[in-house]
Amino acid sequence: MTYCAGILVQDGLVMIADTRTNAGLDDISTFRKLHVFNWPGDRNFGLMTAGNLSITQSVVSFLHEGLLNPESGELDTLQNASSMFRAAQLVGRCIRHVRDIDGPALEDAGVKFEIGMLFGGQIKGQPMRLFMVYSAGNFIECGIDSPFLQIGEHKYGKPILDRAVTYKTHLYDALKVGLISMDSTMRSNLGVGLPIDLVVIRRDADDFELNRRIEAGEPYFHDLRERWSAALRAAHMAIPRPPYAPPGA
Repeated sequence: MTYCAGILVQDGLVMIADTRTNAGLDDISTFRKLHVFNWPGDRNFGLMTAGNLSITQSVVSFLHEGLLNPESGELDTLQNASSMFRAAQLVGRCIRHVRDIDGPALEDAGVKFEIGMLFGGQIKGQPMRLFMVYSAGNFIECGIDSPFLQIGEHKYGKPILDRAVTYKTHLYDALKVGLISMDSTMRSNLGVGLPIDLVVIRRDADDFELNRRIEAGEPYFHDLRERWSAALRAAHMAIPRPPYAPPGA
């Protein structure tokens, strides 16, 4: 299981991903699901992956190496993509390419070709954008009215993002709320867990502003978890009980 969230606000982009993968209760491993592609001063991209690990790793490998363009005979890469839209199209093409290569064998083995990806970033002089790319290679784009996208086990963290994030949210408040969303997911689903990888890309910056991993026992994340739990308990205690109970109850 996986949980990844991308939050696109006025000041920039936050991308957060867990690292837990499992093939059963006794087969739990840690793999990076947040991949960075950056050419400082020109373009900075983040890619988060969910689904079958072998498929997503193959897609990421093709994105690093490039994909042959049958019309020009040259390699299409994230470095030479002319726009974020074209870069997202390349992600979709790589997914379809992996499906063409491995799809029949996976189908024979009874393995579904199911993945999801969040791809975002900025090319210098162009708008910052965030996309969700599906197993078929098609994609949708994050918008101002709903400034976040999620993949994986998203249902536990979505209500927090719905209530707390707007396009005008401060960049590091967006990071804070994203971490609360991750913590809520981890508490409700053991298939999502530490470490957590995250990047922050400020709009029109030359490089990533933050690219780090939160390990178990990291002081700020531990404090955030405790404070959020205490705030929830205080909030429900401050709300009057429903007036529906019979007298004396």
